[in-house]
Amino acid sequence: MVNQRSAVTISSAEGRWTVTAAILGSAMGFIDGTALNVVLPSLQQSLHANAADLFWVLNAYLLMMASLILVGGSLGDKLGRKKIFMTGILLFMAGSVLCGLSPNVTALIVCRVLQGVGGSLMIPGSLSLISSTITEKERGKAIGIWSAATTIVTMGGPVLGGAFGDAGLWRYIFFINIPIGLIAVFIVWRKVKESRDEDGDHAIDIPGAFFIAAGLSLLTFGCLRIPVIGFNHWEVYGSITCGIILLAVFLLQEKKSPHPMMPLNLFHNPVFSGTNLLTFLLYTGLGAAMLFLSLNLVQVQGYSQLASGLTFLPFTIMMVIFSGFAGKLADKYGYKKLLVAGPAIAGAGLLLLSLVKQTNGPADYWTTFFPGILVFGIGMAFTVAPLTSAVMGSIDDHHSGIASGVNNSITRISNVFANAVFGSLAILFFSGTLSGQLEKETLSPATKQAIIKEAANLGNAKVPDTVPAKERAVITKLYHQSFISAYADIMRVAAGFAFLAAITPIAFAKRGMKKH
Repeated sequence: MVNQRSAVTISSAEGRWTVTAAILGSAMGFIDGTALNVVLPSLQQSLHANAADLFWVLNAYLLMMASLILVGGSLGDKLGRKKIFMTGILLFMAGSVLCGLSPNVTALIVCRVLQGVGGSLMIPGSLSLISSTITEKERGKAIGIWSAATTIVTMGGPVLGGAFGDAGLWRYIFFINIPIGLIAVFIVWRKVKESRDEDGDHAIDIPGAFFIAAGLSLLTFGCLRIPVIGFNHWEVYGSITCGIILLAVFLLQEKKSPHPMMPLNLFHNPVFSGTNLLTFLLYTGLGAAMLFLSLNLVQVQGYSQLASGLTFLPFTIMMVIFSGFAGKLADKYGYKKLLVAGPAIAGAGLLLLSLVKQTNGPADYWTTFFPGILVFGIGMAFTVAPLTSAVMGSIDDHHSGIASGVNNSITRISNVFANAVFGSLAILFFSGTLSGQLEKETLSPATKQAIIKEAANLGNAKVPDTVPAKERAVITKLYHQSFISAYADIMRVAAGFAFLAAITPIAFAKRGMKKH
């Protein structure tokens, strides 16, 4: 059982401080992802990185999060949610400082690993504090506030990142975490009481953490190597095969372990299983869409990094307007209808975005990207709070840390999947379109091969020096057309994932996705 102390309301001082600390702590982990998406072009040029390097900058953090966030959630339940939450914040801050000081892309990737370790303790701790502290009657409202606030801060990341990127200060994206983290630590230390599962054991599933980390890393490595060396190379099929085997071993480990980091019996609950599958599908589409939309805007459409960040403001506004309202609707009427309609609307928004071709830059924003971003934002606003409430409400309080950890791990796994698989697909789509267009050009085979090799850099592809001066403008145009074609394909696949997510509640919710 949970330690014996009464739950509090949001209207109480302790309840307000708890929600505030949870928002600040988790926001640090979320903001880095969206801010980095916008400044990837600056980072790529500053550190002389290729597209695969960029995906590893994103995935080094996400892999650690996906691997250890389950351990983080269970540690909070066992050793104290307040203690683990504060430890996570401090580690994340240390990793942020080192990321900001990284001299090259390899060092940055390594430091992102430390950030991921901190985030794996910090992010599940935020929701666990809310679920274990706030009364059940107001829990949906509290989670709605958390969802809205963290999403607002998260979507404010592109604006902040764009401003820093245009000023040549992309490293400050990491340094901004320091004041936020210090405030969060002070609030938790002074204003939030400790809570833990008093009856639980304190064992940690180290083998489980190793198997999932190694499995996901090998899968990611294999996927990102496909565009470079082809699927038939031993590095690719060997890595992917070993990754799948290790993930299967992870499931066996969790089944037989007396202290599993992911208790598989939780998935006997149809609501918990269904909402986590929905999370994976929806956030895979979301992760791919946000990444490639940002790259398209800056590298092809001619937006500054700040202008690119500002394009996401309608999304943020929709979250402000509708997230809290959606959380209340979920408390009153249940989750099912919202979790069908929300992802379906988001998918429609992604389809609209896939239709945008070459534009004249920010001047065309309102008639090109704005409608899709608006519809996409409305769909996500009616999904995030009900989805989070459904996950946390499906599991009893003393498993709140594990439930939060599993769902956050699924989110990170979906983002790893999006970066690795969609990154490879984008390069393949780009190369395929470019190859077809180059057949019409009268260039030497060696020059054509050099042009296609640049596809590994996606929108940052450079015209090789061997291309004659009179042909350079033509090749630049072909790069842009090929990237836009690849972008459209990626957005359509991402929309497909959102539509699959909309079907999930219908299939899984017959016995449970009711009002909790």
